Amino acid sequence: MIDKLSEHVKWVSNHKHAKKASEDLIYFSREKIESVLRFQMSHKNYSSTPLIALHHLAKKWNVKTVQVKDESWRFGLNAFKVLGGIYAIGKYLAERLNKPIEELSFAELTSPEAKKKLGNITFITATDGNHGRAVAWAARELGQHSVVYMPKGASKARLDAIRNEGAHAGITDVNYDETVKLCAKLAEENGWILIQDTAWEGYEEIPLWIMQGYAAIALEIIDEIEHNDEQPPTHIFLQAGVGTFAAGIAAYFAQHYRANQPSIIVVEPDQADCFYRSFLTGNMKTVTGHLDTIMAGLACGVPNETALRILNSTAAAAFSCSDPIAALGMRILGNPLGDDRKLISGESGAVTMGLLYYLLTAHPCFAEEHLQLNKESRILLINTEGDTDKQRYRDIVWKGTHSISF
Repeated sequence: MIDKLSEHVKWVSNHKHAKKASEDLIYFSREKIESVLRFQMSHKNYSSTPLIALHHLAKKWNVKTVQVKDESWRFGLNAFKVLGGIYAIGKYLAERLNKPIEELSFAELTSPEAKKKLGNITFITATDGNHGRAVAWAARELGQHSVVYMPKGASKARLDAIRNEGAHAGITDVNYDETVKLCAKLAEENGWILIQDTAWEGYEEIPLWIMQGYAAIALEIIDEIEHNDEQPPTHIFLQAGVGTFAAGIAAYFAQHYRANQPSIIVVEPDQADCFYRSFLTGNMKTVTGHLDTIMAGLACGVPNETALRILNSTAAAAFSCSDPIAALGMRILGNPLGDDRKLISGESGAVTMGLLYYLLTAHPCFAEEHLQLNKESRILLINTEGDTDKQRYRDIVWKGTHSISF
């Protein structure tokens, strides 16, 4: 089913949902993701990010619970992406040493003995900001080099943040997907290692490692929920750029709650809504052009093929949202009700909150009929980034740019 709720929101139900489980789910067993998390935890600065309950907001919406996993705290980098970068680079180095990563710690990979065997390696990636900073940080922390390129229109603040992590970085004059192609070409020409979350035929292993790195977030969430003897979420709203993050989280939840899986909702910017279009047609679709959206971290027009397979089998629907929906979410999270905790969220991190507020305020009957959002619903969101572009954050939250009326 497809419907256009307004100029700001379109949605489509996924007709392939639950017809056949993706074979890719075998890579997201508890045993595998526990080993991923153990390696991530071996870094001295690791700590689990907070899972925050917004009680007053849940009461206002007449739902059971609203929880937000706040990834703006992750490794001090203000975004979740480092979990993929650190695991993918660590896994690559472990394979170069002919050792299972399960037997290695972060300290062992950075030891003089390991460095002597590995030599100097350069990792390259394309990014809209957070992924590139994560790769640069992980490469530096593991004693290696990085090259990072950003698409046309990228924020100088995000470029500076990447350079501050030690990368050679620059902005191209093409969009994100063309920048990915450029980095792949440079990697081949220079013997560099491409660390990209976009997968295509012949380049699938490293994107899978990144996806597994992100799945550790789901493991942390489930362990905290079960430790507190709470019920699991009934609805999970997940942002999708190339889909690697959304698929990693969805895959782990699908594996863990096989008998009673939560409803997974994919959320994208309307200028880069490749999953929305793929669900709509039943085939993989790409979005071309400038991909002009404030949700820079989601401005990707080509789906990760593995992620698409996973989300085809786990996601119930996809939403395509305008920029004002993301801006709305930023203001809601930054201005909570009662003693609910304040969350600082960037444009990509807040779009799911903006969408939820829009649906439950402007279209409550739709939300209940098509998404089964009701008084028994337990909603989970993941704030994927903080104010990674501080000036844009202030323009939106202080000055009210990208406002919306309904």
